[in-house]
Amino acid sequence: MNGMGTLRTKFRGVKKEMLERQTSMLIQSMTVDELYLEILYEILHNVGGCDVGCEVGQQAMLGYVQEAFKISNDKHTQLLTQAEAKEPPELMLNVEVVEGKDLVPKDPSGLSDPFVTIYLMSNTAHRYNTSVKSGTLNPTWEEHFSLPIPGNLQEDSLCLEVWDFDPAETVKEKMTKIFEVKGVKGLRKLMKEIAITASTGKHDNELIGTANIPLKSIPAGGMMMWLNLSKKSKLRRQGVLKARFSFSSEKNSQVAAQEHRHLLRILLLHELESSKVAPYWWCGNFSAAAEGILTQHAAQSGLSQLDNHLAQWSVFCAITTDHPLSFALFNGLLDKVTKALQSGLVNEEDVKLFWDGAKKLLPTCYSHIRKLRKKTAGDKTVMKTLREVLKILYKLSILDTPESIDLFPANLYGWLRDKDDGTKLTLHEVLNQAVIQGASDWFVHILDNNECKDKSEESRLQHLIRVIQLVRSDLQRAVEYFDRVFVEVMSYQYSRALYGVYEDKIASLVEPEVIQVCKSMKRLRYSEGSTNSVHLAGGLNGDTGLGAPEVGSEPLAMGTTLFELYLALQRFLTLGQGLNETDWNSYSISKFHSWFFGGVAQWLDIAAYKALTRIEKAVELDYLVPVDTNVKYSSSGVDTLAIFYQIKIFWQQLAWPDVEGCYTFVAKIVDDICRCCVFYSDRMANRVSSVGTVSTVYEERFEVTTDWCVAINNIDYVRQSLQPFVEELGMDDIIQKMCETRSPLEAQRCKETLQNVIANAIDTVKNKIVDLLEVMIKKMMPSITRFLIEGAELLHQDCSSMDRVMRYLEANLDTLYQHLNNENFSRTLDIVWEQLGEVLYELIQANLEHRRAKITRYIDPRRLTKSAAANLEAKRRPPSFFSNLHECLKIMVRSFRQDNKDIYTSDTLKRVEYLLNLHGLETRELIHQYHLERWQDQQSITEPKMGLLTVRAQFIEDSLKLEIMNARNLMPTDSNGLCDSYVRAALLPEDAFANVEKPKTQTHSKNLFPLYDEMFLISLNHEQRRIPDGLIHLVIKDKDMFSVSNTFVGEAYLHFSEIPDTPAPISSLPQQHLPLSRPATIDGDAIKALESRQGDKQAREFLKKQRQKMPSKQFFSLG
Repeated sequence: MNGMGTLRTKFRGVKKEMLERQTSMLIQSMTVDELYLEILYEILHNVGGCDVGCEVGQQAMLGYVQEAFKISNDKHTQLLTQAEAKEPPELMLNVEVVEGKDLVPKDPSGLSDPFVTIYLMSNTAHRYNTSVKSGTLNPTWEEHFSLPIPGNLQEDSLCLEVWDFDPAETVKEKMTKIFEVKGVKGLRKLMKEIAITASTGKHDNELIGTANIPLKSIPAGGMMMWLNLSKKSKLRRQGVLKARFSFSSEKNSQVAAQEHRHLLRILLLHELESSKVAPYWWCGNFSAAAEGILTQHAAQSGLSQLDNHLAQWSVFCAITTDHPLSFALFNGLLDKVTKALQSGLVNEEDVKLFWDGAKKLLPTCYSHIRKLRKKTAGDKTVMKTLREVLKILYKLSILDTPESIDLFPANLYGWLRDKDDGTKLTLHEVLNQAVIQGASDWFVHILDNNECKDKSEESRLQHLIRVIQLVRSDLQRAVEYFDRVFVEVMSYQYSRALYGVYEDKIASLVEPEVIQVCKSMKRLRYSEGSTNSVHLAGGLNGDTGLGAPEVGSEPLAMGTTLFELYLALQRFLTLGQGLNETDWNSYSISKFHSWFFGGVAQWLDIAAYKALTRIEKAVELDYLVPVDTNVKYSSSGVDTLAIFYQIKIFWQQLAWPDVEGCYTFVAKIVDDICRCCVFYSDRMANRVSSVGTVSTVYEERFEVTTDWCVAINNIDYVRQSLQPFVEELGMDDIIQKMCETRSPLEAQRCKETLQNVIANAIDTVKNKIVDLLEVMIKKMMPSITRFLIEGAELLHQDCSSMDRVMRYLEANLDTLYQHLNNENFSRTLDIVWEQLGEVLYELIQANLEHRRAKITRYIDPRRLTKSAAANLEAKRRPPSFFSNLHECLKIMVRSFRQDNKDIYTSDTLKRVEYLLNLHGLETRELIHQYHLERWQDQQSITEPKMGLLTVRAQFIEDSLKLEIMNARNLMPTDSNGLCDSYVRAALLPEDAFANVEKPKTQTHSKNLFPLYDEMFLISLNHEQRRIPDGLIHLVIKDKDMFSVSNTFVGEAYLHFSEIPDTPAPISSLPQQHLPLSRPATIDGDAIKALESRQGDKQAREFLKKQRQKMPSKQFFSLG
């Protein structure tokens, strides 16, 4: 190639086929020397006046190109001489008139009809005009023109004139525009035009403004700019005009593009070599000399911006394989060529060239994605680079790939799997495989760099936990940093794809290991060193002392590590559920909990064992002091509850998804917790069992201490926590799920089973509290019993022992009241009354049975006074003993209650107090009590078998009026089957009414339905009238003529409270029908008390009378 001018001449007028053939041959035969000569020629004939090349200078550009091409000085001088001998290049100035803005109006209407005239100052005769845009001050043309450039480029300039077009119109036609006139100025213009047309007939165009631009100011790469329009006669701007300018030549476009790619490659390699730029950092910024050379070559070769960008794409993609360039550079180029490619503005050869470049770039992009983990997550540069890579893939994915292009050759993508249907892979599909492959490579890397230290099960489990943690960390980095970028750019769920790879590999790795470990785990056992042993569900046996457990560290450590692995998998699955909310059930790891089923029992055993150990330690370290002034329990109660809640936290962490397994495990947890409560109760009872015994010279006694109270409160505090604790385990939710998966009946049965377990445990612990309270009260009972026995003997005497006992009672009462909670204080009092009831009842029963009282288990008789001991030994005791005993009991009740109320809940003590009161009565009082009991028995008779007695009675002031009316259905007493009856009335108690007559009716013979109709008026004094329990005793007897005594038929009672106090006539009062009865068996409390008084004559005579009333003539013997 001797000269490019010769080549250009040959290209004119040649057929297309010949041109393409010559171009191909030329491209193949071009050497570096020929390209170098062409570049020297272009430097010598620089086009444009404000390029970088002009600033650098011609000599600097020549020196740079020599260095870049690595040309020797001699060779350079030779080629430079050849370039200087060539003729200047034939160039064209391309002008595009784009638009105008804010033009000065020239028409009367306030608008203009503008057009543009273009010409070079060196050739004013050769002018180019645009089209006319009517009626506008902001015209848009977008019209192109090419002007030949003369040899002297530096002296010439381009002129652009904007004119207002004035059409040839007559005066009449102009007059029709009068209505389009705008303002006075417009009217003046119209009048002037009409005058000129009328006088001369001319219609000249009017200049709006002009703009001049020197050709040397136009850069070789071209430019677009706004030009100010001016006019000699006007000072202000006449508007602005937008135009684009560029240079071009007549060189063959394919040859020019090939030359430019060759030049671009040489200069880029030189730039990379000289600048030593880091990989992926060069972003398209050439040095000034290189930029000037490239610009000149593009301009003088007639390359368009698209040609230039395609050349850069091709060269940069090829070079980045060995010298990685910035991905942002490729993104910018894609933005510039994508639209042209989509619009079909690029020829087939350039399209192929583009995809060949993409084919070289893509391996770098996918490699970056596969090796993303080697980058620092969150680093701004890393994130920016990733976004650029994904943008490249996205922009390429929206373009149509030619069928002839194989973007993913097997030699570059050994990790890529072909589709089953044989179709080509898309960029999205390759992206997915790249992500999957990268994850697989990383998983292998994790396994290779985290090998198991030894082959023990513990080490293998720790290894699996470490692997899961590392994989989860990679996923968390993906979610936190990378996922958003993948979704925003490629709409690709990066983290979900990673999770799909990892979960399958983890499942394959972990499942067989876990199942094997669960099968080989040793169950927890510890020695039964005590008779008081704990049996935990699941086969956990051991003594409550836990003092010398035969528990190795291996089962505990193994179970703990296995649970850690469970939690690691649980967190891993939770992450997957968040990434794939709709389809996470399809994951292999979704059923991971089933692998651990055999190990859960071991975990629960471990939890129970640890709970027992900690409870025992908590009891041991407890000072039995309330933890706060507002509560009455101590540290071990709080610690035990905290231990229970640690088990609850374990259960919540377990989060077992299977409802049947849930029920099984919760049932075991509930059972274990209940047993731990019992264990705590036993340990706390043992803790205080030896506390409180005080010995002095006078006596040995038990003192209630705060330790006892706090221990009892502790047990109760733990008991009260059981029910809410079980509720917090989520039992209701489990039962609800069972209703959904099974039958409601079966779910209800399971619920009732658990409720029974809880109720039994609460009752057991409550019984433990009661047992402990009973132990405490039994320790107190000797002193209390002593007070009762001595009090019964010495109640009204001055005795220092009584003071000591009372002080003892008051001190212990105060301790109980201050330190027990209300419920336990009430329980304590109930037990006190129950124990007291037993002692007192034994005293009463012994008196009735004429034997010594068996209360030595409560008190040592040797510690009593002589008189009290003698009384205790006596088989019979006087009424005063029981009366005094009753008074002592009332004193004690008032002391314990501290509110002067002798009300208590013990039925035994209520009964005992009644009996004490009864046995303390005098004989006459007992007799009257017997009659009261008979009256009470009369109230319960519904079917009187011995007849009815009808009476009326009333009180009139202090007098009693009694009307005995009749009797019905009397029992026959005579041999003729009839009865000779009469009624005798007596007022009771007898001693109170000794001076009152006992009225008697007439005898009615041979009649079972006698009609007495007799009225009696009995006078009473004021005191007799107001006796509270006064009775009218009505006795019916059969008069026997031949017998010493009359036969008893029946009796009835009328209480004073049943008699109205009214002055009304007695006939107006209702009749009272009293059922007749006789004592069938004498077993009332009062009669038993009377029988015990065998030395009392009054009692013996009364009992004799009552015996005579009985039909069998036999009297009941209490002995």
